[in-house]
Amino acid sequence: MMHASLRPRPALSWLFLGVALAAPLAGCSRDATRYPSLAVRPAEKQGFAEPEVTPVVLKPDPALDSAIGDLSGRLDAIEAEFAKAHAQARTSAGKARGQAVGSEAWLTAQTELATLDEIRARTSAILAEIDDRAIARAAELLPDYPALVALRARTTEVIARQGSQIDTLAASLPTA
Repeated sequence: MMHASLRPRPALSWLFLGVALAAPLAGCSRDATRYPSLAVRPAEKQGFAEPEVTPVVLKPDPALDSAIGDLSGRLDAIEAEFAKAHAQARTSAGKARGQAVGSEAWLTAQTELATLDEIRARTSAILAEIDDRAIARAAELLPDYPALVALRARTTEVIARQGSQIDTLAASLPTA
């Protein structure tokens, strides 16, 4: 006699057989999702070469040339003023070396450094004016103006030099 749990069940056997036969057919079902074509697109037929660029003809701008001359003259004057104030501040910083913080010589040197900072701030204001003019040209879709670009580079260099000189003097003074 066969034990009840080991006896085959006909309904269960048919179920397993049906699943076993249907499983391979599941891979043949059609996907209803539409995918883009893998054919060559029109943009891919054009190639990857850089397009031809026509050079922009730079037109003289007398008003901008005048403003650049004014800004350049102001920058020259500020550079001369900074050089004179830097020499005076260097002398004051030399007198303050070895003095106590808060001494008369130290306070004088600090005042001279503040003067140098104020002059550098005016140089930065010139740079801001230059940037404003460059932004206005860009807003009108005009190309860079070489004289303005050169003045900007010069002004940036002057600001960096002034900052370096101020930092050197400040580092030479006693700190609180």
